[in-house]
Amino acid sequence: MKNSRKAIIYALIAVAMWSTVATAFKLSLQQMSLLQLLTGASLFSLIIVGVSLSLRGELLLALTSFTTHIKSIVLLALLNPILYYIILLKAYDLLPAQVAQSINYTWAITLTLLSVPLLKHKLTLRDVVAIILGYVGVVAIAFGGASIEGTISVFGIFLALLSTVIWAGYWLISARDPRPPLIKLFQSFLVGAPVLFILTFFIDGFSALSVIKPWLYIAYIGTFEMGLAFIFWQLAMHHTNRVSQISTLIFLSPLASLFIIQSVLGEPIHALTLIGLALIIGGILFQKYSRAPRT
Repeated sequence: MKNSRKAIIYALIAVAMWSTVATAFKLSLQQMSLLQLLTGASLFSLIIVGVSLSLRGELLLALTSFTTHIKSIVLLALLNPILYYIILLKAYDLLPAQVAQSINYTWAITLTLLSVPLLKHKLTLRDVVAIILGYVGVVAIAFGGASIEGTISVFGIFLALLSTVIWAGYWLISARDPRPPLIKLFQSFLVGAPVLFILTFFIDGFSALSVIKPWLYIAYIGTFEMGLAFIFWQLAMHHTNRVSQISTLIFLSPLASLFIIQSVLGEPIHALTLIGLALIIGGILFQKYSRAPRT
C-alpha cells in the first residue's frame, strides 16, 4: 500500500523548494548573466539527478539507452533546460519577481490551449472559463507590476507567457515518452548542459564565475530548484494513490513565493498581483475539479 503521509511530506518538500525560485532567480541575475547561471545550474542538476539514478540502480540504463531515444532526448533537451530556462530567466530579468512567477503558473492553462491542435481535444465550457480567468489574471498582474515600477516591460510579459508555451509543449511531448521521468530529466541535462556551456563560452564567457558568490546561487538553484525538487515530486507521485490530492499542493508554492519575495527582495506585493494570481489559480482549479466531462 502506498504511503499517503509520506507522499504529502515529499510533495511539501518540493513545494518549499519551488517557493524560493523567484527570489533565487532575481538574486542570481544580479551576480551573473542568465546563460552563466543556467549553465552552472544545469551541471549541478545533472550531478544531482545522476546520483539519484545511481542510488536507484538506474544510471547505467540512462547511459546505455541514450542512443535508442536520441531524437526524443534532443527535442526535450532543446525545450528543457535550454529554451524554457533561457526565456524564463530573461523574463525574470525584465520583470518584478512577483509578475514573472505569477504568469508562469498559467502554463496549465496554456496546456489546455496546446492540446487542441496537438491532441485534437475540444474545448469545453470549463476550459473556456479557465482560459478567460487565467488571462484576465495576467492582465491584472501586468497592471500591478506597472504600478510597482512605474512601467512594465511588454517584452518581459511576452517572454513570461512564451515560457508557459515552451513548458506546456515540453510536458505534452514528455508525457507521451515511455522513459521513466528521472531518466528523461537526466538525459535532457546530459545534452543541454554541454550546449549551454558552448553558448556561454562564445556569448558571455565565464569571468563572472571567477569568485565564489555566484557559485553559491548556482549551486542552490541547480541542486534544489532544478534537481531535488523534481526528485521529491516524483517520490510523492510514486507513494500516493491520489494524484489529484498531491498535485493540488503545488498551488501553495506561488503564495509562499510571494511572501519570500517581499521578505527577501523587499518587493512590495501589489493587490493586483494577489487578485491576478487568485484568478489564475481559481481558473485552473475550476477546470480541474468541475464535474463536466471532457469531450
